Amino acid sequence: MTYRDLSAEPKAQEDYDGFLEELRDALIAGRRDPNEIVRDTLYQLYFGPLCTDKDLERHSVASDRLSRAGRVLLHTLDPRNVTTEAEYYSDIDSKQYAQRKPYIWLWQMFDRSLLGQNALVGHRFRRLLAPLIFRQVGQNFKCWHFVEWSFGYNLSFGDDVVIHRHVLLDDRGGIEIGNKVSISDYVKEHAMVGTGAVVTSNVEPYHVVVGIPAKTVKVKTAPNVGSSTVTNG
Repeated sequence: MTYRDLSAEPKAQEDYDGFLEELRDALIAGRRDPNEIVRDTLYQLYFGPLCTDKDLERHSVASDRLSRAGRVLLHTLDPRNVTTEAEYYSDIDSKQYAQRKPYIWLWQMFDRSLLGQNALVGHRFRRLLAPLIFRQVGQNFKCWHFVEWSFGYNLSFGDDVVIHRHVLLDDRGGIEIGNKVSISDYVKEHAMVGTGAVVTSNVEPYHVVVGIPAKTVKVKTAPNVGSSTVTNG
């Protein structure tokens, strides 16, 4: 599907561009701990109109004057103070995941913010973070909000890939998504793709496919399965 080119009012577009440029520069400069960059960026995204740069500098001290619930909220902006579902999996590569966790937390909390619903910024924001999270990201990557994955480091995207809303990519076994792929909103493929298989056509619900190209070797009965993602690696 071809997307239209859209833009905001000139002043808003200038601020959008400036915000993304400043964030990119901060993340790639290597002068600050990424966890601190994420913490401060989320603080500004959620409380921007209510805070100043001085507030950011002293928010850890100022938090002592907040209620317990308020302090808990501030702590949770820092990736070092949260755990994700993937961290409980026994097959996680903790070192690889730890390198990506700040960017994963920033992506997830951005999506839940007011700005995260704005596609003018959202696509570019996620495209900025994607190479810091995934094993490979091709050209013209486009991702809508509320997309999640397990580890990130086992997930590869080719060129011209579009991932729509509310999709879970369970990459624990590895997933390679080729060129010119579009994954629709709320995808529930009650199917399984075997390790090393190459999918060249649609996989029917409840089918188990293996091989190159992938072919059906078994059809599961509907009552025995729940919603699952395609795993390929």
